[in-house]
Amino acid sequence: MHSDPISDFLTRLRNAYKVRQETVMAPASKVKIEIAKILIDRGYLRSFEVIEKPFPTLKLSLRYLEGKDPSLKSITRISKPGRRVYIKHDQLRPVHNGFGISIISTPQGLMTGRDARTKGLGGEVICELY
Repeated sequence: MHSDPISDFLTRLRNAYKVRQETVMAPASKVKIEIAKILIDRGYLRSFEVIEKPFPTLKLSLRYLEGKDPSLKSITRISKPGRRVYIKHDQLRPVHNGFGISIISTPQGLMTGRDARTKGLGGEVICELY
């Protein structure tokens, strides 16, 4: 069992894009579902579904630009179980000159860094991607 389920989830995504898979499966959790929703909203994934049997699993449909280039080029896990990274809303900066997003765990749930900054919320920086 992986000690960091979020890191495992992001690695599955990263590897699936590298080998140009259409879909990727990962164990489901509330946090991973929220991350998937953000990735769909921002155009990094096409869709996802939760398969309940035999245990909750996420099936993610990957998105490619013009059918060939991965929409996600880089995924970096920022906050890890051994080293949590928290940031105040006024310290949130654009990722990759505004072309990427950061995913922040705030008191109001997961959201992008831009949304957190707009709402005046800080929190734990889960990952950055572009």
